[in-house]
Amino acid sequence: MSEILTRQDVLDARERIQDSIFVSPCHHSQLLSEQLQCEVYLKLDNMQATGSFKERGAANKLQLLSEDERASGVIAASAGNHAQAVAYHGSRMGIRTKIVMPEGTPLVKVARTKRFGGEVVLHGANYDAAYAHALELQAEEGLTFVHPFNDPAIMAGQGTMALEILEQVPDVDVIVVAIGGGGLASGVVAAAKGSGSNVRVIGVEPEVLPSMKTALQNNGVIEIDEGQTLADGIAVRKVGEQTFQALKGRIDDIVTVSEKEIAGAILTLLEQEKTVAEGAGAAPLAAMMGGKIRLRGQKVVLGVCGGNIDVNVINRIIDRGLAATGRLCRFKLRVTDNPGMLADVLTTVGKLRGNVLEVHHNRTFTSGEQFGTTEIELKLETRGEEHVKAIRNALLDQQVTILD
Repeated sequence: MSEILTRQDVLDARERIQDSIFVSPCHHSQLLSEQLQCEVYLKLDNMQATGSFKERGAANKLQLLSEDERASGVIAASAGNHAQAVAYHGSRMGIRTKIVMPEGTPLVKVARTKRFGGEVVLHGANYDAAYAHALELQAEEGLTFVHPFNDPAIMAGQGTMALEILEQVPDVDVIVVAIGGGGLASGVVAAAKGSGSNVRVIGVEPEVLPSMKTALQNNGVIEIDEGQTLADGIAVRKVGEQTFQALKGRIDDIVTVSEKEIAGAILTLLEQEKTVAEGAGAAPLAAMMGGKIRLRGQKVVLGVCGGNIDVNVINRIIDRGLAATGRLCRFKLRVTDNPGMLADVLTTVGKLRGNVLEVHHNRTFTSGEQFGTTEIELKLETRGEEHVKAIRNALLDQQVTILD
Protein backbone atom coordinates (compact mmCIF):
# COMPACT_ATOMS: atom_id res chain seq x y z
CA MET A 1 0.00 0.00 0.00
CA SER A 2 1.29 3.38 -0.93
CA GLU A 3 2.21 5.68 1.94
CA ILE A 4 1.65 8.79 -0.18
CA LEU A 5 -1.90 9.02 1.14
CA THR A 6 -3.89 7.05 3.71
CA ARG A 7 -7.52 6.92 4.74
CA GLN A 8 -6.54 8.65 7.99
CA ASP A 9 -5.21 11.59 5.98
CA VAL A 10 -8.62 11.90 4.36
CA LEU A 11 -10.42 11.62 7.69
CA ASP A 12 -8.18 14.36 9.12
CA ALA A 13 -8.93 16.54 6.11
CA ARG A 14 -12.67 16.18 6.63
CA GLU A 15 -12.33 17.22 10.26
CA ARG A 16 -10.34 20.24 9.13
CA ILE A 17 -12.72 21.46 6.40
CA GLN A 18 -16.12 20.29 7.57
CA ASP A 19 -17.29 23.82 8.32
CA SER A 20 -16.16 25.07 4.89
CA ILE A 21 -17.56 22.43 2.53
CA PHE A 22 -21.12 21.58 1.52
CA VAL A 23 -22.05 17.91 1.92
CA SER A 24 -23.41 17.40 -1.58
CA PRO A 25 -26.36 15.08 -2.23
CA CYS A 26 -25.97 11.62 -3.71
CA HIS A 27 -29.08 11.37 -5.84
CA HIS A 28 -30.55 8.04 -6.98
CA SER A 29 -31.57 8.20 -10.65
CA GLN A 30 -34.46 5.92 -11.49
CA LEU A 31 -34.25 6.70 -15.21
CA LEU A 32 -30.51 6.07 -15.51
CA SER A 33 -30.83 2.93 -13.39
CA GLU A 34 -33.40 1.53 -15.82
CA GLN A 35 -31.36 2.53 -18.87
CA LEU A 36 -28.03 1.18 -17.59
CA GLN A 37 -29.47 -1.85 -15.77
CA CYS A 38 -27.82 -1.08 -12.47
CA GLU A 39 -28.55 1.15 -9.48
CA VAL A 40 -27.13 4.56 -10.43
CA TYR A 41 -26.44 7.34 -7.97
CA LEU A 42 -25.10 10.79 -8.87
CA LYS A 43 -22.75 12.45 -6.37
CA LEU A 44 -23.58 16.08 -7.17
CA ASP A 45 -20.40 17.94 -6.27
CA ASN A 46 -21.28 20.41 -9.01
CA MET A 47 -23.43 21.94 -6.27
CA GLN A 48 -20.46 23.21 -4.27
CA ALA A 49 -20.23 27.00 -3.91
CA THR A 50 -17.72 27.23 -6.78
CA GLY A 51 -19.40 24.48 -8.80
CA SER A 52 -16.73 21.81 -8.32
CA PHE A 53 -15.14 19.27 -5.96
CA LYS A 54 -11.89 21.27 -6.12
CA GLU A 55 -13.00 23.24 -3.08
CA ARG A 56 -12.29 20.26 -0.88
CA GLY A 57 -8.58 20.07 -1.65
CA ALA A 58 -8.06 23.82 -1.74
CA ALA A 59 -9.72 24.32 1.65
CA ASN A 60 -7.58 21.59 3.21
CA LYS A 61 -4.33 22.90 1.74
CA LEU A 62 -4.97 26.49 2.80
CA GLN A 63 -5.87 25.40 6.33
CA LEU A 64 -2.45 23.76 6.60
CA LEU A 65 -0.44 26.88 5.64
CA SER A 66 1.79 28.53 8.24
CA GLU A 67 1.08 32.08 9.36
CA ASP A 68 4.01 33.34 7.27
CA GLU A 69 2.72 31.54 4.18
CA ARG A 70 -0.75 32.98 4.69
CA ALA A 71 0.66 36.46 5.06
CA SER A 72 2.72 36.17 1.86
CA GLY A 73 -0.14 34.82 -0.24
CA VAL A 74 -0.51 31.90 -2.63
CA ILE A 75 -0.38 31.27 -6.35
CA ALA A 76 -1.94 28.52 -8.44
CA ALA A 77 -2.22 27.41 -12.05
CA SER A 78 -5.56 26.11 -13.22
CA ALA A 79 -7.90 25.61 -16.15
CA GLY A 80 -10.67 26.99 -13.97
CA ASN A 81 -12.09 24.92 -11.13
CA HIS A 82 -8.99 24.84 -8.93
CA ALA A 83 -8.62 28.57 -9.59
CA GLN A 84 -12.10 29.30 -8.28
CA ALA A 85 -11.61 27.05 -5.27
CA VAL A 86 -8.31 28.68 -4.24
CA ALA A 87 -9.74 32.18 -4.77
CA TYR A 88 -12.93 31.42 -2.85
CA HIS A 89 -11.34 29.84 0.21
CA GLY A 90 -8.37 32.19 0.11
CA SER A 91 -10.73 35.15 0.32
CA ARG A 92 -12.66 33.52 3.16
CA MET A 93 -9.41 33.12 5.10
CA GLY A 94 -7.98 36.53 4.23
CA ILE A 95 -5.21 35.11 2.03
CA ARG A 96 -4.10 36.88 -1.16
CA THR A 97 -4.52 34.62 -4.20
CA LYS A 98 -3.01 34.93 -7.66
CA ILE A 99 -4.17 32.49 -10.34
CA VAL A 100 -2.53 31.82 -13.71
CA MET A 101 -5.04 30.45 -16.23
CA PRO A 102 -4.60 29.41 -19.89
CA GLU A 103 -5.72 32.06 -22.36
CA GLY A 104 -8.44 29.78 -23.72
CA THR A 105 -10.09 29.17 -20.34
CA PRO A 106 -13.92 29.42 -20.57
CA LEU A 107 -15.03 32.96 -19.74
CA VAL A 108 -17.39 31.76 -17.02
CA LYS A 109 -14.46 30.32 -15.07
CA VAL A 110 -12.32 33.45 -15.45
CA ALA A 111 -15.16 35.73 -14.37
CA ARG A 112 -16.07 33.60 -11.38
CA THR A 113 -12.44 33.36 -10.23
CA LYS A 114 -12.22 37.15 -10.22
CA ARG A 115 -15.55 37.43 -8.44
CA PHE A 116 -14.31 35.09 -5.71
CA GLY A 117 -11.40 37.45 -5.07
CA GLY A 118 -8.60 35.94 -7.16
CA GLU A 119 -6.12 38.01 -9.14
CA VAL A 120 -6.20 36.38 -12.58
CA VAL A 121 -3.25 36.23 -14.97
CA LEU A 122 -4.04 34.78 -18.41
CA HIS A 123 -0.99 33.13 -19.95
CA GLY A 124 -0.25 30.39 -22.49
CA ALA A 125 -2.27 28.12 -24.71
CA ASN A 126 -2.70 25.31 -22.17
CA TYR A 127 -2.31 24.29 -18.55
CA ASP A 128 1.37 23.42 -18.94
CA ALA A 129 2.25 26.93 -20.11
CA ALA A 130 0.17 28.47 -17.32
CA TYR A 131 1.85 26.19 -14.77
CA ALA A 132 5.36 27.18 -15.92
CA HIS A 133 4.50 30.86 -15.70
CA ALA A 134 2.99 30.41 -12.24
CA LEU A 135 6.27 28.92 -11.00
CA GLU A 136 8.14 31.94 -12.37
CA LEU A 137 5.79 34.32 -10.54
CA GLN A 138 6.05 32.26 -7.37
CA ALA A 139 9.83 32.72 -7.32
CA GLU A 140 9.60 36.42 -8.15
CA GLU A 141 6.98 37.29 -5.54
CA GLY A 142 7.69 34.81 -2.74
CA LEU A 143 4.27 33.17 -2.93
CA THR A 144 3.32 29.64 -1.87
CA PHE A 145 2.35 27.41 -4.78
CA VAL A 146 -0.92 25.49 -4.43
CA HIS A 147 -0.78 22.61 -6.88
CA PRO A 148 -4.10 21.45 -8.37
CA PHE A 149 -3.40 17.74 -7.82
CA ASN A 150 0.19 16.71 -7.06
CA ASP A 151 0.05 17.41 -3.32
CA PRO A 152 -1.05 15.01 -0.54
CA ALA A 153 -3.00 17.81 1.18
CA ILE A 154 -4.97 18.45 -2.01
CA MET A 155 -5.50 14.74 -2.59
CA ALA A 156 -6.71 14.19 0.98
CA GLY A 157 -9.20 17.01 0.69
CA GLN A 158 -10.62 15.65 -2.56
CA GLY A 159 -11.00 12.25 -0.95
CA THR A 160 -13.58 13.60 1.48
CA MET A 161 -16.08 13.20 -1.36
CA ALA A 162 -15.65 9.42 -1.05
CA LEU A 163 -16.24 9.52 2.72
CA GLU A 164 -19.59 11.15 2.06
CA ILE A 165 -20.43 8.61 -0.65
CA LEU A 166 -19.70 5.70 1.69
CA GLU A 167 -22.06 7.18 4.26
CA GLN A 168 -24.78 8.07 1.76
CA VAL A 169 -24.66 4.72 -0.11
CA PRO A 170 -23.06 2.31 2.42
CA ASP A 171 -23.40 -0.74 0.16
CA VAL A 172 -21.99 0.93 -2.96
CA ASP A 173 -20.16 -1.52 -5.25
CA VAL A 174 -18.37 0.89 -7.60
CA ILE A 175 -17.39 4.56 -7.55
CA VAL A 176 -16.62 6.11 -10.96
CA VAL A 177 -14.69 9.39 -11.12
CA ALA A 178 -13.01 11.48 -13.78
CA ILE A 179 -9.21 11.64 -13.86
CA GLY A 180 -7.16 14.63 -14.97
CA GLY A 181 -4.06 15.01 -12.85
CA GLY A 182 -5.30 12.32 -10.51
CA GLY A 183 -5.97 14.24 -7.30
CA LEU A 184 -9.62 13.27 -6.94
CA ALA A 185 -9.06 9.63 -7.88
CA SER A 186 -6.14 9.38 -5.43
CA GLY A 187 -8.25 10.71 -2.59
CA VAL A 188 -11.22 8.51 -3.46
CA VAL A 189 -9.02 5.40 -3.65
CA ALA A 190 -7.39 6.17 -0.28
CA ALA A 191 -10.75 6.73 1.41
CA ALA A 192 -12.52 3.78 -0.20
CA LYS A 193 -9.79 1.15 -0.12
CA GLY A 194 -9.05 1.81 3.53
CA SER A 195 -12.69 1.54 4.59
CA GLY A 196 -12.80 -2.24 4.89
CA SER A 197 -15.40 -2.51 2.14
CA ASN A 198 -14.95 -4.15 -1.24
CA VAL A 199 -15.85 -1.02 -3.20
CA ARG A 200 -14.11 -0.68 -6.55
CA VAL A 201 -12.90 2.60 -8.00
CA ILE A 202 -12.85 3.20 -11.77
CA GLY A 203 -11.35 6.27 -13.40
CA VAL A 204 -12.41 7.91 -16.66
CA GLU A 205 -10.23 9.97 -19.01
CA PRO A 206 -10.79 11.57 -22.43
CA GLU A 207 -9.63 9.42 -25.35
CA VAL A 208 -7.47 12.31 -26.57
CA LEU A 209 -5.67 12.76 -23.23
CA PRO A 210 -5.31 9.41 -21.40
CA SER A 211 -2.47 10.68 -19.21
CA MET A 212 -2.95 8.46 -16.13
CA LYS A 213 -3.79 5.34 -18.16
CA THR A 214 -0.60 5.90 -20.17
CA ALA A 215 1.47 6.41 -17.01
CA LEU A 216 0.20 3.21 -15.40
CA GLN A 217 0.71 1.20 -18.59
CA ASN A 218 4.31 2.44 -18.81
CA ASN A 219 4.99 2.25 -15.06
CA GLY A 220 6.02 5.90 -14.95
CA VAL A 221 4.81 9.43 -15.54
CA ILE A 222 4.92 10.39 -19.23
CA GLU A 223 3.99 13.64 -20.92
CA ILE A 224 1.57 12.75 -23.71
CA ASP A 225 0.71 14.67 -26.86
CA GLU A 226 -1.58 17.66 -26.63
CA GLY A 227 -5.27 17.16 -27.38
CA GLN A 228 -8.46 19.21 -27.39
CA THR A 229 -11.40 18.00 -25.33
CA LEU A 230 -14.78 19.13 -24.06
CA ALA A 231 -13.59 17.98 -20.66
CA ASP A 232 -11.22 20.93 -20.15
CA GLY A 233 -11.17 20.31 -16.39
CA ILE A 234 -9.29 17.04 -16.93
CA ALA A 235 -7.22 18.12 -19.94
CA VAL A 236 -3.86 17.21 -18.41
CA ARG A 237 -0.90 15.98 -20.48
CA LYS A 238 1.20 14.86 -17.52
CA VAL A 239 -0.12 13.51 -14.23
CA GLY A 240 1.56 14.09 -10.89
CA GLU A 241 4.30 11.82 -9.63
CA GLN A 242 2.54 11.60 -6.28
CA THR A 243 -0.89 10.92 -7.74
CA PHE A 244 0.67 8.25 -9.97
CA GLN A 245 2.19 6.54 -6.93
CA ALA A 246 -1.08 6.85 -5.01
CA LEU A 247 -3.04 5.11 -7.81
CA LYS A 248 -0.43 2.58 -8.93
CA GLY A 249 -1.72 -0.90 -8.15
CA ARG A 250 -4.72 0.49 -6.27
CA ILE A 251 -7.22 1.86 -8.77
CA ASP A 252 -9.29 -0.98 -10.25
CA ASP A 253 -9.52 0.27 -13.84
CA ILE A 254 -9.26 3.32 -16.08
CA VAL A 255 -11.35 3.69 -19.22
CA THR A 256 -11.47 6.41 -21.87
CA VAL A 257 -14.39 8.19 -23.52
CA SER A 258 -14.82 9.98 -26.85
CA GLU A 259 -15.86 13.59 -27.30
CA LYS A 260 -19.21 12.44 -28.71
CA GLU A 261 -19.82 10.33 -25.62
CA ILE A 262 -18.95 13.24 -23.32
CA ALA A 263 -21.32 15.55 -25.20
CA GLY A 264 -24.09 12.97 -25.05
CA ALA A 265 -23.66 12.58 -21.30
CA ILE A 266 -23.76 16.36 -20.75
CA LEU A 267 -27.03 16.50 -22.69
CA THR A 268 -28.51 13.54 -20.78
CA LEU A 269 -27.69 15.09 -17.41
CA LEU A 270 -29.15 18.41 -18.50
CA GLU A 271 -32.32 17.12 -20.12
CA GLN A 272 -33.06 14.04 -18.05
CA GLU A 273 -31.51 14.69 -14.64
CA LYS A 274 -31.96 18.48 -14.65
CA THR A 275 -28.35 19.05 -13.63
CA VAL A 276 -25.63 21.03 -15.40
CA ALA A 277 -22.31 19.21 -15.73
CA GLU A 278 -19.13 20.25 -17.48
CA GLY A 279 -17.24 17.72 -19.58
CA ALA A 280 -15.23 16.33 -16.67
CA GLY A 281 -18.36 16.06 -14.54
CA ALA A 282 -20.16 14.12 -17.25
CA ALA A 283 -17.25 11.77 -18.06
CA PRO A 284 -18.28 8.98 -15.63
CA LEU A 285 -21.78 8.84 -17.12
CA ALA A 286 -20.27 8.99 -20.62
CA ALA A 287 -18.30 5.83 -19.80
CA MET A 288 -21.46 4.06 -18.64
CA MET A 289 -23.61 5.19 -21.56
CA GLY A 290 -20.86 4.31 -24.03
CA GLY A 291 -20.61 0.76 -22.71
CA LYS A 292 -17.04 1.26 -21.48
CA ILE A 293 -18.13 0.11 -18.01
CA ARG A 294 -20.74 -2.63 -17.61
CA LEU A 295 -22.02 -3.06 -14.06
CA ARG A 296 -25.34 -4.86 -14.44
CA GLY A 297 -27.19 -5.22 -11.14
CA GLN A 298 -24.58 -3.35 -9.08
CA LYS A 299 -24.81 -0.14 -7.06
CA VAL A 300 -22.79 2.55 -8.80
CA VAL A 301 -22.00 6.12 -7.76
CA LEU A 302 -20.95 8.48 -10.54
CA GLY A 303 -19.00 11.54 -9.44
CA VAL A 304 -20.56 14.60 -11.11
CA CYS A 305 -17.49 16.55 -10.05
CA GLY A 306 -18.09 19.90 -11.74
CA GLY A 307 -20.71 22.06 -13.42
CA ASN A 308 -18.76 25.04 -14.73
CA ILE A 309 -19.45 25.00 -18.44
CA ASP A 310 -19.72 27.91 -20.85
CA VAL A 311 -23.30 28.47 -22.03
CA ASN A 312 -22.10 28.76 -25.63
CA VAL A 313 -20.64 25.26 -25.34
CA ILE A 314 -23.92 24.00 -23.89
CA ASN A 315 -25.76 25.50 -26.85
CA ARG A 316 -23.53 23.67 -29.35
CA ILE A 317 -23.85 20.42 -27.43
CA ILE A 318 -27.63 20.68 -27.32
CA ASP A 319 -27.85 21.29 -31.08
CA ARG A 320 -25.52 18.42 -31.90
CA GLY A 321 -27.30 16.13 -29.46
CA LEU A 322 -30.69 16.97 -30.93
CA ALA A 323 -29.33 16.38 -34.44
CA ALA A 324 -27.83 13.03 -33.43
CA THR A 325 -31.20 11.82 -32.11
CA GLY A 326 -33.22 13.14 -35.06
CA ARG A 327 -34.93 15.92 -33.11
CA LEU A 328 -33.14 18.56 -35.16
CA CYS A 329 -32.55 18.05 -38.86
CA ARG A 330 -31.56 19.90 -42.02
CA PHE A 331 -32.85 19.33 -45.53
CA LYS A 332 -31.21 20.80 -48.62
CA LEU A 333 -33.68 20.66 -51.51
CA ARG A 334 -33.78 21.48 -55.23
CA VAL A 335 -37.18 22.48 -56.63
CA THR A 336 -38.47 24.01 -59.85
CA ASP A 337 -38.40 27.80 -59.71
CA ASN A 338 -42.16 28.29 -59.99
CA PRO A 339 -44.43 30.55 -57.94
CA GLY A 340 -45.74 28.78 -54.85
CA MET A 341 -43.08 26.02 -54.67
CA LEU A 342 -41.65 27.28 -51.38
CA ALA A 343 -45.16 27.51 -49.94
CA ASP A 344 -45.90 23.95 -51.11
CA VAL A 345 -42.74 22.61 -49.43
CA LEU A 346 -43.53 24.38 -46.16
CA THR A 347 -47.14 23.16 -46.30
CA THR A 348 -45.93 19.57 -46.67
CA VAL A 349 -43.65 19.94 -43.67
CA GLY A 350 -46.40 21.65 -41.66
CA LYS A 351 -48.95 18.91 -42.34
CA LEU A 352 -46.54 16.41 -40.78
CA ARG A 353 -46.07 18.70 -37.76
CA GLY A 354 -42.43 19.51 -38.46
CA ASN A 355 -41.47 22.82 -36.84
CA VAL A 356 -39.56 25.08 -39.26
CA LEU A 357 -36.73 26.93 -37.48
CA GLU A 358 -34.87 28.39 -40.46
CA VAL A 359 -35.46 28.78 -44.22
CA HIS A 360 -32.82 29.75 -46.80
CA HIS A 361 -34.15 30.24 -50.35
CA ASN A 362 -31.27 30.47 -52.83
CA ARG A 363 -31.88 31.36 -56.48
CA THR A 364 -28.47 32.72 -57.45
CA PHE A 365 -25.74 30.62 -55.87
CA THR A 366 -27.07 27.16 -56.65
CA SER A 367 -25.05 24.00 -57.06
CA GLY A 368 -24.98 22.34 -60.46
CA GLU A 369 -26.04 23.87 -63.76
CA GLN A 370 -29.77 23.21 -63.85
CA PHE A 371 -31.55 26.36 -65.00
CA GLY A 372 -35.09 26.92 -63.86
CA THR A 373 -34.45 25.48 -60.41
CA THR A 374 -33.80 26.92 -57.00
CA GLU A 375 -32.43 25.53 -53.77
CA ILE A 376 -34.13 25.58 -50.38
CA GLU A 377 -32.43 24.75 -47.12
CA LEU A 378 -34.66 23.96 -44.12
CA LYS A 379 -33.73 23.55 -40.48
CA LEU A 380 -36.49 21.63 -38.70
CA GLU A 381 -37.38 20.61 -35.18
CA THR A 382 -38.71 17.06 -35.28
CA ARG A 383 -39.75 14.22 -32.96
CA GLY A 384 -37.08 11.69 -33.92
CA GLU A 385 -35.69 9.56 -36.71
CA GLU A 386 -39.07 8.13 -37.79
CA HIS A 387 -40.52 11.62 -38.02
CA VAL A 388 -37.57 12.77 -40.16
CA LYS A 389 -38.06 9.77 -42.44
CA ALA A 390 -41.77 10.55 -42.87
CA ILE A 391 -41.00 14.16 -43.85
CA ARG A 392 -38.32 13.01 -46.30
CA ASN A 393 -40.72 10.57 -47.98
CA ALA A 394 -43.44 13.22 -48.25
CA LEU A 395 -41.03 15.65 -49.91
CA LEU A 396 -39.90 12.98 -52.37
CA ASP A 397 -43.57 12.29 -53.23
CA GLN A 398 -43.84 15.97 -54.06
CA GLN A 399 -41.17 15.53 -56.76
CA VAL A 400 -38.60 17.47 -54.75
CA THR A 401 -34.93 16.57 -55.15
CA ILE A 402 -33.21 16.10 -51.78
CA LEU A 403 -29.56 17.11 -52.07
CA ASP A 404 -28.60 16.56 -48.42
